[in-house]
Amino acid sequence: MSKFMNLARKFNCFYFNGKCDLQHCRPFLVCGKQVGVMQARVVEAACRHPDVFQMDSSGMISMHPSLTTYEERSARINHVLSQWKEERLFVTLKGWRNECYEVRTGFADPPLLKMDRSAACLFGVRQYGVEINGYTRHPQLGMSLWLQRRALSKPTWPGKWDNMVAGGLSVGHSVLDTALKEAEEEASIPAHLLANLRSAGSVSFYFESERGLFPNTEFVYDLELPADFVPHNSDGEVDIFELVPVNQVMERIFTPEYKTTSCPTTLDFLIRHGFINSDNEPRLPELVELLHIPLHYLYSQSSSQSPISSN
Repeated sequence: MSKFMNLARKFNCFYFNGKCDLQHCRPFLVCGKQVGVMQARVVEAACRHPDVFQMDSSGMISMHPSLTTYEERSARINHVLSQWKEERLFVTLKGWRNECYEVRTGFADPPLLKMDRSAACLFGVRQYGVEINGYTRHPQLGMSLWLQRRALSKPTWPGKWDNMVAGGLSVGHSVLDTALKEAEEEASIPAHLLANLRSAGSVSFYFESERGLFPNTEFVYDLELPADFVPHNSDGEVDIFELVPVNQVMERIFTPEYKTTSCPTTLDFLIRHGFINSDNEPRLPELVELLHIPLHYLYSQSSSQSPISSN
């Protein structure tokens, strides 16, 4: 198997490990529809809060049907998460963000609740983000990508190499708003250059770490930059930027210094721009599929209970 395919299996490790069954995980439902997956250790903790979570005879975990509104569900789950944080029950909660993700049945559906983004991986809910490939056609280096090294103070992946701009889709921000906001905060890209921002679709993958489960979708943008532009950080979340020729990027992504969950966006760029092709990757069709895991079709469980209002 090629290095590219091995890398794709690495950032899709949960998808391939065969543990998405009732022995290891339980479907997590809200309003009678599956929105996530809970590992056994989280199920055990959740069952200590029967006024918030309940398990049915088939082993599915639901939020209690008495919690009928977005506000009620959000408040109760925040109370539970705050307690778990104080008890130091899960390592991911050490990185409490005071920034929330919304939980939905599908991306275009109304939100059912919100929770601190550090906790989303405990419930295996789909997470969404934005990543920008900043590239330039340099007169000496050729096609090159701007990469950032994440600040050591970051709660996740500190000191790892990453795409030029990246950020999670938090409550109250659209995809494009997030892209523009992160581009300004992380790389100080002026508005006249951001006018060249181009949507390039999305990538999706299913990663697992000690923190939890990450069924992630990243909305991808390409931004061609002039050769004399140098990004600089303004929010303290980036250590340095480096302009890296594409041939070196194709080696760096295999090193432990590169953020694993940023590799899908980088690979997608390299494929779309012809640097990875059927000549140097015979299993190209499979590789492309592994950049687009069908996350919205993996969660198909539903309960027989009557739907609960989502607002």
